[in-house]
Amino acid sequence: MTQELIDLRTSIVEGRYTDALAIVDELEGMSKQAILRNIESFLVRLLLHLIKNQIEQRLTNSWVASISDSLRQIQKLNLKANKTSYYIKQDEWEPFLEEAIEAAIRPASVEVMEGAYNSFQLSELVDKTQIIITAQRLLDLAYKHSAKMLLAIIDDNLVQLPGGEEWKEGKQ
Repeated sequence: MTQELIDLRTSIVEGRYTDALAIVDELEGMSKQAILRNIESFLVRLLLHLIKNQIEQRLTNSWVASISDSLRQIQKLNLKANKTSYYIKQDEWEPFLEEAIEAAIRPASVEVMEGAYNSFQLSELVDKTQIIITAQRLLDLAYKHSAKMLLAIIDDNLVQLPGGEEWKEGKQ
């Protein structure tokens, strides 16, 4: 990116505004790709914990913290600087979720049931459709609630997951 900034400065100083605008477009594209990569990273972490929850049928404080933080970070990253639009619109998550669930299987296989399943076995055990539906429902919360309210709303929704009531009552 440093070279692009040098080229941008040179283009402006030399009055080559068309070149400068092309560089600005390139920088904007690079920025968007970086944001989408960060969102994907948090999405994989979210799905990893939803997989663990589905297979182990329990919910822990650590998983809740990770799920909540992932959703909070996704909400922050996804909102554009203008505060009125998103990089990923509410109805555009499906391809991201389908890719991320595949990426989440391998690290989940290390953690689920203390590594009892390899990634092939875990992939067969996981109800991917249900995980995606749950993730989409949780992601929808980020569009409907402010950052201030989001964490409490997430907790209310996580209680509905397997083991959620036990988690809420401290019986994990």
